[in-house]
Amino acid sequence: MFTSVSSRSASAYQRVSVETAVSQASPHQLVAMLLDGLLKNVGAARAALKRGDIAAKGEKINKAVRIIDEALKPALNLTQGGDIAANLNGLYGYCALRLTEANLRNDDAALADVIRVIEPLADGWKQIGEQASELPPSH
Repeated sequence: MFTSVSSRSASAYQRVSVETAVSQASPHQLVAMLLDGLLKNVGAARAALKRGDIAAKGEKINKAVRIIDEALKPALNLTQGGDIAANLNGLYGYCALRLTEANLRNDDAALADVIRVIEPLADGWKQIGEQASELPPSH
């Protein structure tokens, strides 16, 4: 019913740490953080499913779907983004659908499918950021 002071302090520290990281991140870094959060939540959903914790599985899947629907998809510029934005929009829609199926059917294969699709995207996004940071500043 009550949480310990150290638990509340750790939680507050983590929240402030995340808020600070977000406020100081570039748009590129924010997308990387969102993709990492998506993968983290899907992985946690798989672990919860494996141990039979259906409530935690549902909570983690819900967070993953919210990352897609409320952050990643709205960040796309479908007007100016061309095929890349359209393809990402379709990919995100597919992942949200698979997550919903996983939640309804307790389907680990659907969760694994989302990880299989998002991991290369997240890795590629990080590599783009690393390459961009190595470029000399333009004037």
